[in-house]
Amino acid sequence: MSSDQRYPYPQVFLVDEGGGQRQPVAPPNLIPCWSFPPVHESMRSRSKSRSCLGVSPSLFMVLLMMFLLVFAALGFEAWQILNIQKQLKAPEKVEPKPIQEFGSPLKQIGLYKPETKVEEKKERPAAHVIGRIQKEPSKTLRWEPKTGQAFVSGGVSYRIQDGGLQVNESGVYEIYSRVELIFKDCGPASSFLHAVFLRREGLTSPQPLMEAHRSGFCPQHSAHSWTTENYLGAALQLKRLDIVYVNVSHPSFLSHSHYANFFGLYKI
Repeated sequence: MSSDQRYPYPQVFLVDEGGGQRQPVAPPNLIPCWSFPPVHESMRSRSKSRSCLGVSPSLFMVLLMMFLLVFAALGFEAWQILNIQKQLKAPEKVEPKPIQEFGSPLKQIGLYKPETKVEEKKERPAAHVIGRIQKEPSKTLRWEPKTGQAFVSGGVSYRIQDGGLQVNESGVYEIYSRVELIFKDCGPASSFLHAVFLRREGLTSPQPLMEAHRSGFCPQHSAHSWTTENYLGAALQLKRLDIVYVNVSHPSFLSHSHYANFFGLYKI
């Protein structure tokens, strides 16, 4: 029996109990033992098997977890933004809470009862007219009822024919008038009269309401132009269809300024 001489095997002898010598038995077919690779090569192969793209497995897992956390945070923020948009598009309906009555003072302060009928506010009887230059001056003054700040409202009417203000409601009225006069040759004897009066049904003569007599307003020994003024005002009782007028003793001396001369009334 022949065997490979490159790898000699030791001879095996069997000895029986009698001490006799037996023939050598051929060794069993053994698997050849190849030489192991060098240590440094095995370590290199192990390091290659434990790496992925040049990164250790533990570091790779840490990076993977970080990426997952970032994507999860982005997804959560997107979900919140979508919820906010839905809330803005469809706002929640707030049901009114019932009012609890604790007493009459709280009920008066917190409870509002809208009026069932909206009453239209009536215009207060009032008028304000301003001066007008008259070609033929008369003691009873004429006025402008629609120029500038002038107006007539609330049942008061202006009489163009005689310059009076007629009231259509009885009551207490504030009546006022102002005049401004320019005396070209003003002296100690210069004077004028400013009066407010009314005409009423059943009375044959005008009834005076207010009157002012001005004198001594010019300096002594002076023949120059001089401007003076007078104002009358009072709260008086008027009846329906009463007509109020203004008189001035020297209408030709009136100032040409519209807003220096005015006349008006309003119901209190």
